[in-house]
Amino acid sequence: MTDRFGYKLEGKVAIVTGGGALDDGIGNGRAAALLMEMAGASVVVVDRDIERAESTVAMMDSGRGIALAGDITEADTCRKIVEDTLKRFGRLDILDNNVGVGSRGNVVDEDPERWQRVMQINVSTMFLMSKYAIPAIKDSGGGSIVNVSSISAIRPRGLTAYSASKGAVISLSKAMAVDHATDGIRVNCVLPGPVFTPLVYGRGMSDTAREIRRQSSLLQIEGTGWDVGNAVLYLVSDMARYVTGQSLVVDGGVTLKGPDRDTQ
Repeated sequence: MTDRFGYKLEGKVAIVTGGGALDDGIGNGRAAALLMEMAGASVVVVDRDIERAESTVAMMDSGRGIALAGDITEADTCRKIVEDTLKRFGRLDILDNNVGVGSRGNVVDEDPERWQRVMQINVSTMFLMSKYAIPAIKDSGGGSIVNVSSISAIRPRGLTAYSASKGAVISLSKAMAVDHATDGIRVNCVLPGPVFTPLVYGRGMSDTAREIRRQSSLLQIEGTGWDVGNAVLYLVSDMARYVTGQSLVVDGGVTLKGPDRDTQ
């Protein structure tokens, strides 16, 4: 991996939030963490469940990964994650923000407390992690931030709070890209489609529903966490050195196919 396609991250240090996953499954964050480690980076895997973060680190062969747990809706936790990263590795080059929760319903149906929770987890965590990571990345000579949004930001389907939060992630990323370009920091978004991850199958999905999701893709294939992780790997690497403020859709063409079915 380190000798192919320019995906060389030797000497780089990355923080990946939401980097754990159920059992040995491959979620978006776990895939990104593993791929960056294979490309040569040292990776700090953050998850609210330390066992899940440790499971991701256990999948790494290099010994360059560490696991941290914490509630990143809290500013002090986010600051400490960055501080612990600097103490352990002496620098920070990459931040991959993956944390998110879903919510179904329209504006009338949505519970105000649930709305606030979705915004806090899906948007505020990315703001807080970036707030403390950006000075460290700047001091390390610049780097890259990737915020994981969703195609629901551009194709909302009965997911008002979720769609609004993921749209906010795109706007936040664009603002950060403008504000911190002079710091040598690129900021981009990845917008996954209906990929099959532990978060999806952990809440239960019938074979019929899974097949409907597969057929929603123009390519007629099922997306996985690896597809999202590879998009993140591209954006944090020097292969994307001229790319910032962009939203990379990873959905097999779902958003081009039309609004015939809710696949989220």
